[in-house]
Amino acid sequence: MKKFYIEEDVFIYPEAYNKLIELNLVDFDVWYLIESGQATRRYHDLKERYPNRKLIPFARRDDNDDIACFEIGKENRVQLIHDFTTEGFEQRGEFEDLWEWVESAVKTMVEYNREEEIV
Repeated sequence: MKKFYIEEDVFIYPEAYNKLIELNLVDFDVWYLIESGQATRRYHDLKERYPNRKLIPFARRDDNDDIACFEIGKENRVQLIHDFTTEGFEQRGEFEDLWEWVESAVKTMVEYNREEEIV
């Protein structure tokens, strides 16, 4: 069971996240899961930019500033955050759970690679 320690809180990753790691499903071409050191750094950066939120980053999109995060207090929902924007404008979307996010990441990968084949 993977945990993320945050000052007064402990965030326990959902089982779906552990399953992705177990299956080595960590790279979806455009999207990829970030390692714990990078997640910790991004957590602190996000906290500085968006102090009213407790975002736990776990994936990054390679071609823009989007990151996928869990948020303390929002159960297993996945928040799609456009980082480096003005506070209040960072929310780009929300997924019901990690599997819904994975479906979206795979769809993005397929669309991206289809476009590459056409060019």
